[in-house]
Amino acid sequence: MWCVAELDEEYIAKMEDVLALYEKPYRSAEPVICLDEKPVSLHEDVRPARPARPGHIAKRDNEYKRCGTANIFAVVEPKAGRHFNCATPNRSAAQFAQVVQRLVAAYPFARKIHLVMDNLNIHCRKSLTAHLGQEQGRYVWSRLKVHYTPKHGSWLNQAEIELSLVSRQCLGTRRIPKLDLLAASVRSWNAKANRDQTCIQWKFTRKAARVKFGYQRNTSKRSKT
Repeated sequence: MWCVAELDEEYIAKMEDVLALYEKPYRSAEPVICLDEKPVSLHEDVRPARPARPGHIAKRDNEYKRCGTANIFAVVEPKAGRHFNCATPNRSAAQFAQVVQRLVAAYPFARKIHLVMDNLNIHCRKSLTAHLGQEQGRYVWSRLKVHYTPKHGSWLNQAEIELSLVSRQCLGTRRIPKLDLLAASVRSWNAKANRDQTCIQWKFTRKAARVKFGYQRNTSKRSKT
């Protein structure tokens, strides 16, 4: 369940901007990308697990060793089924800058890359210029048209759905002790999802939002009941 904040003009404007973007038909020249992050705890088995064998189910001891934390950047082009998820040591500004730089490089012929993300403090041009250099950072940022979700509106970011897919289909209940193993698992999942062109079907529209939240398009304010 998502707890939606009380609607105000700023929330509605940002929500409608993102929803309008999702409603546009697919255009390869202006890809729509969604980005988000997820912390991941690294765990290691203390005792060897017993694999499944005929007549016996797999067994794993409840005890485990904590091996720190890592991070997954979820980066997806929902309508094209392109997936750029990656595991990083953390979600620092430097890591964000590298992820965005690789993303831009993947679309050399795009006129403009629409990037949907939340208002995390690292999601800004300063992160790029600080870690890629002024010239390169400004260039990478200029390739983007950023669409920020409203505060408490991360449910509008389709990267949240991508993170759910990665959590269920890639990570599952496995214990992953090291960053390199996590990174390899994420790359493997990306490869399969890209081969299958796994798309995300987003169906919540501006019209549905106006009905759901009870506001009028012309005033962008909640209607009185």
